[in-house]
Amino acid sequence: MNLVSIRIITADVARLVDFYERATGTRANRSGDDFAELHTASATLAIGSTRTVPLFAPGSADPAQNRSVIIEFLVDDVDGVHERLTGFVEDFVNEPTTMPWGNRALLFRDPDGNLVNFFTPVTPAAVEKFAARRAGAAGQPG
Repeated sequence: MNLVSIRIITADVARLVDFYERATGTRANRSGDDFAELHTASATLAIGSTRTVPLFAPGSADPAQNRSVIIEFLVDDVDGVHERLTGFVEDFVNEPTTMPWGNRALLFRDPDGNLVNFFTPVTPAAVEKFAARRAGAAGQPG
């Protein structure tokens, strides 16, 4: 089994896609006004409109209600990313912080309130753990 994508349901696809394109530096593939995907080497972040929810099951997803999931991206230089995002990201939850497990992490919220973590392994053990993943395989929590 492979985790292929995470999908965010939003009332404003264009706003959220623009945010993630700017935050990640990755261009989205847009499929009309209701759906877009940002592809990375290891997974895809999909963004769907509330208009797509009834295709799955009416009322099965509500936008801007997440308080339990963190969307995580492995980056080369979390401090550099923080500098680049300052003035753009409106809600930083924490500044770059070195976590006990060896990753330097930056936590912020997207415009819908979803938590986003950009992280860089900094201790020898964390660097070793993510060495293969930095080359394109799936990342682990920051």
